[in-house]
Amino acid sequence: MIRIILVISVMIMFGAFTPVQAETRSAEAEVHNTEGEKVGTLTLVQESDMVKITMEGSNLPPGFHGFHIHEVGECEPPFTSAGDHYNPEGADHPNHAGDLPNLLVNDDGSAFLVVKTDRFRLNELFEGDGSALIIHSEPDNFANIPQRYTQELDEQTLDTGDAGDRIACGVIERK
Repeated sequence: MIRIILVISVMIMFGAFTPVQAETRSAEAEVHNTEGEKVGTLTLVQESDMVKITMEGSNLPPGFHGFHIHEVGECEPPFTSAGDHYNPEGADHPNHAGDLPNLLVNDDGSAFLVVKTDRFRLNELFEGDGSALIIHSEPDNFANIPQRYTQELDEQTLDTGDAGDRIACGVIERK
């Protein structure tokens, strides 16, 4: 028994054996505004081939807001530290893996959203630099601008859906 443990330890030390990490089943993020005040809680749960995402918010500006998973798990105001939308496949907006429906905030500043996505598995959000949730100041137009308004979609529309400034951020952490 001792010999087997010693052999496995030596194999791990020299990279010959990499233990398989168990699949993450749940994660969460405390969401803060640019002033550092907590404005919500994000919960993510791996359910078979879907990830269930629940957002409960308070003290947010009323209206519709872009709501995305971003590629870096860092939230330094003005939250550009979170990088771009999570987009491992290099797709155009609105087909980034991190593109989610707009968040509707009520007149009293409260918000509640539940959505399921199959665009990523929860474990993928912890690869590299981790991931963060961003709430934007404006609604996401999902790159849906009728041609009667413009002949070509500009780069900002294709990258972010014209969702505006980043007003809140939460680093996604394993639960």
